[in-house]
Amino acid sequence: MSTAPHPRSIVLSSRSAVEPFIVMDVMQHAARIEAGGGRVIHLEVGQPAAPAPTVARRAAAAALEAGQVGYTAALGIPALRARIARHYGEIHGVAVDPERIVVTHGSSGGFVLAFLALFEPGDRVAIAAPGYPPYRHVLHALGCEPVLIETRAEDRHALTPERLLEAHRKSPLKGVLVASPANPTGTMMDRAALTALHACARDLNLAFISDEIYHGLDYAFPAVSAVEIGEDVTVINSFSKYFCMTGWRVGWMVVPPGVSRTMERLQQNLSISVPTLSQIAADAAFEGRAEMDLVKATYVENRRILTQGLPEAGLKRFLPADGAFYLYADVSDFTNDSAVFARHMLDAAHVATTPGVDFDPFHGHQFLRISYAGSASDMAEAVARIGDFLKRG
Repeated sequence: MSTAPHPRSIVLSSRSAVEPFIVMDVMQHAARIEAGGGRVIHLEVGQPAAPAPTVARRAAAAALEAGQVGYTAALGIPALRARIARHYGEIHGVAVDPERIVVTHGSSGGFVLAFLALFEPGDRVAIAAPGYPPYRHVLHALGCEPVLIETRAEDRHALTPERLLEAHRKSPLKGVLVASPANPTGTMMDRAALTALHACARDLNLAFISDEIYHGLDYAFPAVSAVEIGEDVTVINSFSKYFCMTGWRVGWMVVPPGVSRTMERLQQNLSISVPTLSQIAADAAFEGRAEMDLVKATYVENRRILTQGLPEAGLKRFLPADGAFYLYADVSDFTNDSAVFARHMLDAAHVATTPGVDFDPFHGHQFLRISYAGSASDMAEAVARIGDFLKRG
């Protein structure tokens, strides 16, 4: 007879009870269909089909062949930090001190560092709805309170000073996070809108965080960086989207003067440093912009295929697609449950999309996010499959 003690139950913290990132669950279900021999058109995940720039891959290969791949400084390789700082002069006309640059584990690592440095448990942080789900999930895991502010069509689905002030008056905020181009909507804020929102946040003494991961993927007008507006901002960016380096997991932050040491201490303890090969590749990636602009041109064509083809297929309404590589499509003519609708379309038509409930608890049940980061042939085939699916009901 066994005398081993019964295992005691593990009590998990309430902070760990975050909601799933639904797009990852969609990817898993699509993988099961593919394992069974089905061919899935992937419109669910924001992952470029193109590889990292050739110069980046070659630089990483050369470093790997040399054999020395050790730790780096916690804030990042100095040459990479200097190159990122120079990027702001080249693209945005702003001189940024390399000491303000922090290299991170993708933008995801940047959000964790920023939230830890800027907020205490219980602090309320404003974010737009629709918005990227991990904003609110990570804030929750860190003991903060995400305050979702519902955006409106008349504001082009962007946060406004009036809405921010209204939320602050209900109960004081400690920060605000904005994204332009935004995920899942693809909408952008022009200079006047971003400046006005920053001024409101400054007047309310709120930390201002700008997610600029989709910079470079702008179609309606050039994206404006928050570093152009003031030094009291925390900018988060990544090599994942424009530079097609999702799996390399390397990003960066621009932090206010004097904040780098705080970020350094956090990064030293949380992860020591960002993978060396990824940093070397990222440094070289800036020299591959011509190649990446050709990739961007494929998104423009994909966007055209969808914006022209989907209305003919039956999806007639979507938000302004100013940038990024997403359409946020209204499916309320067909369903009041976008999660069920997306699952049915994946099973029946083998087209994977992300239900809007992942991004918006207010109206997400009426929307699907459709990524056009793949190939033009996939976009055309997706339009045909969606059209057939909607006709069959």
